[in-house]
Amino acid sequence: MHSFHRIPLPSQMEKTSWLLVVILVVVLLGGAEGRKSRILDESSSYELEYKAISCRAHSASIKDFGGVGDGKTLNTKAFQEAVNQLSQYASDGGSQLIVPAGQWLTGSFNLTSHFTLFLQKDAVLLASQEINEWAVIDPLPSYGHGRDAAGGRYISLLFGTNLTDVIITGENGTIDGQGALWWQKFHSKKLKYTRPYLIELMHSDNIQISNLTLVNSPSWNIHPVYSSNIIIQGITILAPVKSPNTDGINPDSCTNIRLEDNYIVSGDDCVAVKSGWDEYGIKYGMPTSQLIIRRLTCISPYSAAIALGSEMSGGIQDVRAEDITAINTESGVRIKTAVGRGGFVKDVYVKGMTLHTMKWVFWMTGNYGSHADTHWDPNALPEIKRINYRDVVAENVSMAARLEGISGDPFTGICMSNVTISMAKKAKKYPWTCTDIEGITSGVQPTPCQLLPDQGPEKSEMCNFPTESLPIDNIEMQRCSYILNY
Repeated sequence: MHSFHRIPLPSQMEKTSWLLVVILVVVLLGGAEGRKSRILDESSSYELEYKAISCRAHSASIKDFGGVGDGKTLNTKAFQEAVNQLSQYASDGGSQLIVPAGQWLTGSFNLTSHFTLFLQKDAVLLASQEINEWAVIDPLPSYGHGRDAAGGRYISLLFGTNLTDVIITGENGTIDGQGALWWQKFHSKKLKYTRPYLIELMHSDNIQISNLTLVNSPSWNIHPVYSSNIIIQGITILAPVKSPNTDGINPDSCTNIRLEDNYIVSGDDCVAVKSGWDEYGIKYGMPTSQLIIRRLTCISPYSAAIALGSEMSGGIQDVRAEDITAINTESGVRIKTAVGRGGFVKDVYVKGMTLHTMKWVFWMTGNYGSHADTHWDPNALPEIKRINYRDVVAENVSMAARLEGISGDPFTGICMSNVTISMAKKAKKYPWTCTDIEGITSGVQPTPCQLLPDQGPEKSEMCNFPTESLPIDNIEMQRCSYILNY
């Protein structure tokens, strides 16, 4: 148990059924494991305990830097000063910044290494709606182009680059992007730059993002890019299902990632795996690999539970998804690519999907389009192979699969086993559409297309899921315990 005195520093949904409610409660309770706090003395002391990849030797409150949690006072300078001051402890056990209960209005601020940002219960970071609070930075080199508009992009609310050992966590505190203003500007085509994300960490290593609620992001919610050794768990992400591009978690040109026990309701893909766009991603050449996705619950009527692409020009390899629940979601696992993308998506393993009310269970698209600019290479063909699905149950489905490879560049090595799909009353007449693909199936209902021949019921255990662990599974959480005197 660490005991700290305050460091002397300068003064300052659309409606869901009861089932969804139960799922949300379960996820939130699950995410709360290892977190507890209690007031020891109402005048000052506070016991805080949680699990993290690192514990910290120094602690301070945003109030120490003049922060005011009234929902009106702008705290950008207070947060940045806090981070800057606490960075001096990076080589002395690290530091944590506590955000207590309140409404903390802020613009973007940068994080530092060996640092924890901790949002206590009922703490809310409110993203400023003043556009001048958001600096404009260059487009990502693997994209070469903004997604909403050519050129730069607004910096994310929480941002960091070239960092190590960064933790953003809490007692289910909230980060509110107040995205409606941004969505309106996007729809009216009034944006000069790409909208900000809530959390973006670049060129960084050893990252934990956990036990938080993220709501109403202007665009993507969590975007680790060019980074490694990342754990994102116990996160609840909520956005209107018609909000534009509010992807949940987007690992992008990253290695060794573990996404666990996350609940996402969004207007775009719940998890979108990426690695750069067209000729820029090909040139940058940094794949996303060794990705684990476990116990994801997703609601996204217009997008996928898990999307691979469409920006995948640096490659995607060794993705392992299991225990995936999707409700009222357009598709389960979707591969999005096109001529000009180049790159690859291979060695994808999916086991244990439970799906209810879907447009498609399986969807692969080789004609996604949406190019960064006019300079894409028509000879840059993507390689899609060794895509494995097993143990899938789906009900109230409009169409079992839409599998569309590229003429002269078929998607190969598709494997499906032990799949039961119950079609909706008004389902499409033909449940499977298959072009330019190759693969096999076993124990799949309804009967797949001829390009996926049945190998017989004795092969129902094929499409093996890897048994060896990935390095990210060997990272263990420590129990961090503190007495905070505030």
